[in-house]
Amino acid sequence: MCVAAMCVAALAGLPAQQAWAAGEPAPYAFAEDVRAVKGASTTSDAPQLAAGGTYKDAVKRDGKLIYRVDLDDATNAYVSAVVVPKPGVKVAYRDELKLSLQDRDGTDCSSNSAQFGSAEFARPLAVYAYRTLGESSCQEAGSYYVVVERESLSTSSQEPWDLEIRHVLEPKLKAAGPTAAPEEWPSASPEPPPGGPRERAGGTSFSDAPGLGEGEWTDRIKPGESRFYRVPVDWGQQLYVSADLGSSSGDGFVGDALPVSLYNPALGLVDSVNSLAYNGRQKSSSFDPLPPVRYENRFSSDSEQEHLRFAGWYYLRVSLNPKVGEKFGAKPYGLTLRVSLEGKAEPAPAYAGPPGIFAVTEEDRAAAADGQSGTEAGRSGTMRLVAAGGIGAGTLLLLVLGAWTLLGRRRAAAGAPGAPVSPDAPTQYGPPTAW
Repeated sequence: MCVAAMCVAALAGLPAQQAWAAGEPAPYAFAEDVRAVKGASTTSDAPQLAAGGTYKDAVKRDGKLIYRVDLDDATNAYVSAVVVPKPGVKVAYRDELKLSLQDRDGTDCSSNSAQFGSAEFARPLAVYAYRTLGESSCQEAGSYYVVVERESLSTSSQEPWDLEIRHVLEPKLKAAGPTAAPEEWPSASPEPPPGGPRERAGGTSFSDAPGLGEGEWTDRIKPGESRFYRVPVDWGQQLYVSADLGSSSGDGFVGDALPVSLYNPALGLVDSVNSLAYNGRQKSSSFDPLPPVRYENRFSSDSEQEHLRFAGWYYLRVSLNPKVGEKFGAKPYGLTLRVSLEGKAEPAPAYAGPPGIFAVTEEDRAAAADGQSGTEAGRSGTMRLVAAGGIGAGTLLLLVLGAWTLLGRRRAAAGAPGAPVSPDAPTQYGPPTAW
């Protein structure tokens, strides 16, 4: 019991994020279990990325990094890269991060890229690449190569960009399923979510993004800052999201003031809304109606539908253009997110193995209701195990102490007047000197 208590105390005392200077955007919080890795310049020297692992590296201007993943012929594989330029560094609309997954012949299994676009300010961007079974190439078991490439204009910052890299697997289906994406889905906007606004402070990364359920959520965001949130979306459900930037005193105009991006559980970009123009009055932007989450969406030629291919946590990244601070003042601004989920959860596809992150559990729904991040939810699970272990250890210790007390009483009774006493019998009893 004492050991369990010490474990709980140690877990409760886990180090918090380092403080940052007042008025500055909070730094990106890399995953707590992140491992350092150094990408190679050739495939021959590429370090291996383990499935389920999270890694940290940095890519130089116009740099190229290569890693290796070993894949079987029975699972779909996804690799994502989150690029994290330092806040305030100069970037251009064509600055790009490209991620490719290639086989041993140099053929792209898939590749995707992310750009800063017309909202030319530094903020985290995520992109993924994948090997999907049933395609025309990249079906064999063996070594594959993850290629990360950065392209920057000469006028952009020379500083390296930090990288957070993840590698996850999705099991295949037990039997062949549909191979055509749905062509129609409900496209009408839902009613506003019920209930009044509730506060929920966003995170600084995908790792510490708090959960959101249906409802209206308020936060504060600083110029140049990015806020992250996550929403559990089950099979068959349709996600609707809008973002409002509150009014402010002052005069001016900022185009692309509030870029908002939606990412799927493997951190593939689903859609972005970058066109909110701000003049000091309250402004609102929203995603166009998105298709319900379905396994067969992966066969669609529409990029948005294609990436709504599995259930799990969907992530929102909301960034405030630093020009808003230049025009209207360097202060926190009101941010409101409205989240709606339409449709009942449907049965999951018949996976041949555990779905991993590609599912929504009751624990996930509870984490969304409580606003827990993935890190916090993991700690809560650990604390429950420690508590259960503590109860077990405490029960065992009480049984031992009870037996010891009973034995002492019996020995004391044996030494009472009239009872035979051995000349070697102790006259006082105490706890054992060693356990």
